[in-house]
Amino acid sequence: MNRRKFVKTVPSVAMIAAAGSSLSILPDDGFKPIILPKPEKEGGKSVMMSLLERKTTRNISSKELPMQVVSNLLWAGFGVNREKASFNKKGRTAPSASNSQEIDLYVALREGVYLYDAELHQLLPVAEGDFRARSGHWGGIPETPVNIFYIADLSRYDLGPSQPDPNIGNSEVQKSYYFTDTGFIAQNIYLYAASEGLAAWFHNCDKENTVKEFKLKPSQKVLFAQTIGYPE
Repeated sequence: MNRRKFVKTVPSVAMIAAAGSSLSILPDDGFKPIILPKPEKEGGKSVMMSLLERKTTRNISSKELPMQVVSNLLWAGFGVNREKASFNKKGRTAPSASNSQEIDLYVALREGVYLYDAELHQLLPVAEGDFRARSGHWGGIPETPVNIFYIADLSRYDLGPSQPDPNIGNSEVQKSYYFTDTGFIAQNIYLYAASEGLAAWFHNCDKENTVKEFKLKPSQKVLFAQTIGYPE
């Protein structure tokens, strides 16, 4: 694959995955969205047991995760869990300041980078090619199956007259919000990983190259990354 080939528009959606299939499978006719299986909302270990077993595991296998696991993982992290919430938006599994939902999850797989669309519960193509190494500022972890980049979009903060938070336009306040909101999502993913016996690692990432290669907007800030897979 051409590492520098970018998709400027999202092509029509194609169903490419069944619950038991692997993330390494993509359609032959191009870099397209991945429609994720419906997330499984039962099973796994209890919340208390997941808290007991939550930990950072840096030794992560290159073995691919089934799409069902990735579907569950992304939904647990920041999926839609109710149709109506504050500020006329759907509710998510992690809170955000004034329900701004300003954190986007960019998912780097072997085939390319995708943006997690929580409302559609699918992965939208961003950049074709293997960018997993960008998840590590020290040289990367290129063989791990799933690397999530946490990217804040400051344009999501509503500065209109109906906004009850008078400080939401302050850059330092925004910083406190997007760092905190990222932590909520990352902890959800840690707990899901613990509940399923997966390895998870929250860490820094290559911010400079990620901005260029993911073609981010000026309003977007690359914050951290999180790597998930099977423990070695």
